[in-house]
Amino acid sequence: MEEISGEDDVSSWGIQVFGNQKTPQQVDFSEFGIGISWQSFMENELNSLLELSADKEESFFEGLLENGWLSRLVFTSNHVETSIAKWTFDLMLYSSKEELMTSACDFWCSILSSRNEEDKPMMLFEWLPTFSELKKPLEIYGFLLDSPSTSSNSEILDNAYDRLGPPQNITAWIKFVAACCQAGKSFSIFATSEAEKIAGIIVFLFLDRKLQGLSMILNECMLSVIHFFKDKEWETSCVNVAKHLAFRVPKDLNCLRSVECISGVDTRSKHLRSALAFEILILCLDTKVADAEEVLRLLKSVNVKDKNCDLFKIYIYLALAENWLLYVPLLEEKPLIKEMWGVFLRNCSCQITSTDLRSYASKVRNKASYLLQGTSVHVLPREV
Repeated sequence: MEEISGEDDVSSWGIQVFGNQKTPQQVDFSEFGIGISWQSFMENELNSLLELSADKEESFFEGLLENGWLSRLVFTSNHVETSIAKWTFDLMLYSSKEELMTSACDFWCSILSSRNEEDKPMMLFEWLPTFSELKKPLEIYGFLLDSPSTSSNSEILDNAYDRLGPPQNITAWIKFVAACCQAGKSFSIFATSEAEKIAGIIVFLFLDRKLQGLSMILNECMLSVIHFFKDKEWETSCVNVAKHLAFRVPKDLNCLRSVECISGVDTRSKHLRSALAFEILILCLDTKVADAEEVLRLLKSVNVKDKNCDLFKIYIYLALAENWLLYVPLLEEKPLIKEMWGVFLRNCSCQITSTDLRSYASKVRNKASYLLQGTSVHVLPREV
């Protein structure tokens, strides 16, 4: 139980997800050979009317992209050449020009989502990015993929957090990942294990306070990733994602944020939210016990009246247990679980008085009282 920090000044969530950004690679139009691929277009009568020279090719194709004509031309053949795919992919993730970045992202989202009357992909791709090619821009953006900071929000501000990420292109990256997942396994962009890693990345993006303005697209992306898995894969993948995140998120208010950011009301979202809360709770309790009954026995045995009891930890336990139990049928299927949950709630509600001045005393008491009102349980006699 030593992992959780109970300092009085812990009042908010937030970790440093982006560090120092590397210099992004320049998108060199000439490297993609688009002029060669479209040579027939360049040599026809339309080109003579436009008086388009080789040195104007880049600006011409950028104009096609920004005005939506490139998408229309691609849809006429339902075929995306390697040169066009790579060029627009790089513009989307590395261009410093917002209009080009946005247009390239819209281009990819539209062609990935295109379906025929039989609800099958209608686009033929000569090239598609791999998972490693999607990780590369994150590394350039300064994403702390392997060791995200566990600093509290106040420490981040003290360390000049404002001068660090997030990068401009992260919005396009999130939208593109969502579009890939929505396309399902039709194009084999992600393997199941890679989609599990992406789910973890999206949760960490939720923990960056500077990305709060992207909450809507992050929610959409999370839902897309969750529903990428086949039914036969989901049970295992859900546990994998939960265990991976539980070991990495800081055991403070950030762990609650990581659970609550999975806000979907669909069955899979509830399942992942519950699984993640349970895995974090086990680690917080610092116990090898993974049985639901044993976990609740530990919780209800805590003496919240003890002046040395860290109520910040109890608040974390309470919120995690709430998310774990209220999104699975354990309370209805196992009466003993329901009974012990009620005891824990009553202990937190009744044994912490309104005059208790300990940090988080009122938060624990109020939250427990609220949950107790909504939980119809026959509880055991009060423990002393």
